[in-house]
Amino acid sequence: MDFISVLFYIFSAILILAATQVITARNPVHAALFLVLCFFNAAGLWLLLKAEFLAIVLVLVYVGAVMVLFLFVVMMLDINVDKLRAGFWSHFPVAAGVGVLIVLEMSFVLWRSFLRPDNHIPAVSANLGGTKALGMAIFTQYQFAFEVAAAILLLAIVAAVALTLRRRKDIKYFDPAKAVKVKRSDRIRIVSMKAESDRANVVAKTEA
Repeated sequence: MDFISVLFYIFSAILILAATQVITARNPVHAALFLVLCFFNAAGLWLLLKAEFLAIVLVLVYVGAVMVLFLFVVMMLDINVDKLRAGFWSHFPVAAGVGVLIVLEMSFVLWRSFLRPDNHIPAVSANLGGTKALGMAIFTQYQFAFEVAAAILLLAIVAAVALTLRRRKDIKYFDPAKAVKVKRSDRIRIVSMKAESDRANVVAKTEA
């Protein structure tokens, strides 16, 4: 057994243990931290497959952005864990059935690859996980699909902003157009007032 195989089994074992802790941890913060550990070990597996671009994207996007957002939301909100676990056993049969089905499908694919290993897989031979090869594939063969995906993501961003800024009766509405058009005279108004002599007399008597 070479060094690469040893690293593969180490990363895989830690990944499985961390994934188990994600679904069994009672504290949501601990579950999120175990999920971060899962992402790091999955990135290590990508590096063993010479897919450095996918590994760094997994760390930067998911660990650096998504998981930080998850931790921020979990720690800021007062989540009642007991209330969330109240209906656990009622949904357990469906969740267990879906989990068993996923395990059987993955086992079938892995077992078939172990029985008939194929060393001429295009994704492995061409090293599509590399930055250069992935960029060449995206902007040549998959350019149209990449542009369509970019347009869909842009549409999703616009829709999210529109839903956030929609008029609702239960919240205070903020019009960005009016905020942009505001002038200096609209924010502050200087008023010329005469001195209040009665108040000055009261202050003088108090001091006396």
